[in-house]
Amino acid sequence: MEIIEKINRNSFAIITGLIDRNIMKRLKEKKEKNDYVIVIGCGRLGASVADALSDGGRSVLIIDKDNDAFKKLSSSYGGLTLNGDATELHVLNEAGADKAAAVVIVTNNDNTNILIAQLIKDRYGADNVIARLYEPERAYAYEGLNISTVCPARLSANEINSLLQKGL
Repeated sequence: MEIIEKINRNSFAIITGLIDRNIMKRLKEKKEKNDYVIVIGCGRLGASVADALSDGGRSVLIIDKDNDAFKKLSSSYGGLTLNGDATELHVLNEAGADKAAAVVIVTNNDNTNILIAQLIKDRYGADNVIARLYEPERAYAYEGLNISTVCPARLSANEINSLLQKGL
């Protein structure tokens, strides 16, 4: 359980670091861009990312198909929620995907994440798209789209190797 919590913290740190670095770069390049971030998927990771962004003063909207998923958000969450399927254009339109400085896609399905990432890039022209990827072999699908990825399997392997090196 301790390793899983550490991996979740590492995934969270990497995603928020990518968002901060990329948003600051884009804001310097385009003064008209805002700090509006859309998070798609309100599981443990999505809720943690949305909470941290909200606590940091960013404008955040989180989307999930399951209305009960929003219960994972902290009581201090100051952003918006949208119950809907982010693979549907009307949901992304309602979310204001064309105005987002960043979109973080952390559903529990790689195919869904790839589909949404492509929609966000192609339809809305988003520059900063970050997606969770469970299967490292699928990274090629993201590389050609210029989409940043976070892979829990790779993070886990790196953390386990690091712990083993300390103990040997």
